[in-house]
Amino acid sequence: MGHKAKLVDESGQFATSVESWPSIVITKEEIEREVERLADEPRPANGRRATSMVHPMAQAPGLGLAPGIDAHIEVLKPGESVRVSRSNGSAVGTCIRGQGAARIGTSCFGIEKHDVWNVPSMHPVFYENNGSDLLVRLTFSNRPMLEKLMVFYGEEADDAKISEAWFETVAQDAPAGPRAKDSAPIVPIEGGGFLMPYEHLVDPDTVENRALHWPWSVVEPRLNAVRGIGEGYTGRRLYILYNPATERRNGTTHSFFASIAAYPGDVVDRPHRHSSAAINYWFAGSGRSTVNGEKLFWKAGDLMLSAPGWSIHNHASGPDGFYSLTIQDHPLMIATESLIWQETMKDPIKNLGTQIGFQTNISELV
Repeated sequence: MGHKAKLVDESGQFATSVESWPSIVITKEEIEREVERLADEPRPANGRRATSMVHPMAQAPGLGLAPGIDAHIEVLKPGESVRVSRSNGSAVGTCIRGQGAARIGTSCFGIEKHDVWNVPSMHPVFYENNGSDLLVRLTFSNRPMLEKLMVFYGEEADDAKISEAWFETVAQDAPAGPRAKDSAPIVPIEGGGFLMPYEHLVDPDTVENRALHWPWSVVEPRLNAVRGIGEGYTGRRLYILYNPATERRNGTTHSFFASIAAYPGDVVDRPHRHSSAAINYWFAGSGRSTVNGEKLFWKAGDLMLSAPGWSIHNHASGPDGFYSLTIQDHPLMIATESLIWQETMKDPIKNLGTQIGFQTNISELV
């Protein structure tokens, strides 16, 4: 029996905003219990002990903590490692306990508590625990988005020969010499458009993208610069962990930015909203967030869907301030020209990346 499209009459209708998912907090205690449960399980054949933290409103395909973003707890016991794998997704990882080593494409580095790194698409990935404690990582990826589009691709290497071939493929330099598109010029037409031949479609210009590592030992001392900004600052006290491969999209991967915020005590941010969704891992201090009118309290070690897309929200630090890691699909929204933002509820809605954005009062405070 053949498949037929449905014809849906939308005459006189106009698409409006859809209902957002409610914010939720996964507590430190819940995460720690799951870590211990995973550690007690027999080692899987591929070495990967992992749990996905799924929002109750998520529906397959594409289960995640936010629409398009998943969050995994991953555990390795001392001496363990994972089978080499790769996928067409991209990810951000952070270490929340223990120490280990990572090999991602052409990059090799040690990982310690609060370190952050990115995993580019189709780069082979290998982790090992070379310490004496559990190695616990949080991993955030765009796999749910790709699964929703039914285009996620992932595979594991069956043996060392295959995995080394993957690593070698990433390390290869681009071949020198002419390319087919050199013989197929782009043709300008009136009004600013162009006619682009097929040779450009299947051979776009490349931007080098490799796994980068932001060690906590390097990042932490520099956070005093944002934590110490004077009272009355209208921005947010954070640094983006910027990957230059993302260019104007200001990302850590092409889907997400990861940022580290450092707040002193008793600071209340102004309510704002944006179409990008945000997940926060609070790793020091405490505070509260108000999301669509609901107050939620959090402490060090909690993970939170802190800003469902287009939800009005703000955060307030407790008496000791806080440190947090934020994962937000801001670069993806810029790439699709969909990043609408309202910096305060009195400001106009702007399409960031196509309009000049919002200005803080940093020049008055530095």
